[in-house]
Amino acid sequence: MRKKISFFDKYLSIWVILCIIAGVAVGKFLPAIPNTLSRFEYANVSIPVAVLIWLMIYPMMLKVDFASIVNVTKKPKGLTVTTVTNWLIKPFTMYGIAFLFFKIVFESFIPASLSTEYLAGAVLLGAAPCTAMVFVWSYLSDGDAAYTLVQVAVNDLIILFAFTPIVAFLLGISDVAVPYKTLFLSVVLFVVIPFSAGYISRVLIIKKKGIHYFENVFLKRFNKVTVIGLLLTLVIIFAFQGEIILGNPVHIALIAVPLVIQTFLIFIIAYGWAKAWKLPHSIAAPGAMIGASNFFELAVAVAISLFGLQSGATLVTVVGVLVEVPLMLTLVRIANNTKGWFSQVPAK
Repeated sequence: MRKKISFFDKYLSIWVILCIIAGVAVGKFLPAIPNTLSRFEYANVSIPVAVLIWLMIYPMMLKVDFASIVNVTKKPKGLTVTTVTNWLIKPFTMYGIAFLFFKIVFESFIPASLSTEYLAGAVLLGAAPCTAMVFVWSYLSDGDAAYTLVQVAVNDLIILFAFTPIVAFLLGISDVAVPYKTLFLSVVLFVVIPFSAGYISRVLIIKKKGIHYFENVFLKRFNKVTVIGLLLTLVIIFAFQGEIILGNPVHIALIAVPLVIQTFLIFIIAYGWAKAWKLPHSIAAPGAMIGASNFFELAVAVAISLFGLQSGATLVTVVGVLVEVPLMLTLVRIANNTKGWFSQVPAK
């Protein structure tokens, strides 16, 4: 049965836009707030943002049955779609689309040296498919929680080995400094901790109160936590990046064009492939969104370490954050409106 959309969820896009505006305003007029929050950082990961992302993910992890995770290994098609799209298609389409726009279409608007930096930032986004936030998109599109967890875990493992060589190949450099502390810390914060907390909570509460209490009382207490966590996260992120965004309005619009095209292209490829393979919607939707969205924490961290805070590459990764949430909410809506296209038989 389709979930009934509440007033709050129905106008989520509006709340997102308002939170983005609020975040930019805070960064512009109340810089002491982001300056204070920036002190709570480790390995280029903002601890306040990490906590909020944890709050977003935890409610979904509560729904994961450990036995269902084991069963995922018997259904490899969904993992194949995600893995191939993320690592054999996405980085190279991003490079091609970004090169086309930054070097050719927008040649008269963007200086050559700056266009190269923009291209580098786009490559960093393309080589970093989403991890944490995909749990939110999966939740909003009624994704299979256990399968999404495994898809993200596999993706995190591949990032550790594939990110550097792919970026080095596409940028033609060999000294890409990847902050591995950021990678490992992100895996721990965004996968290990919320999964462990969710699993332990599930086991203890069901043992003490029973499955009926867990599903009909305890879980319902978290109905709004995921979305509220998302909105607060946006306020903090854009409080940090507000000055950069306000200082580059025209170029932000130019940068957004290839990023938007890439997002829709990757979603169509993965979503269409999943449909062709007759995968259920609960696996197809989050699987397509892992590639369509980006691991912006990693992309921003690497851009800053390689090119500097004020570089064009860093600006592109920030624009990636700016356009991603509205785009992903659009894809969530598309996915929810096309459930009837998919078979409901178990994935293989």
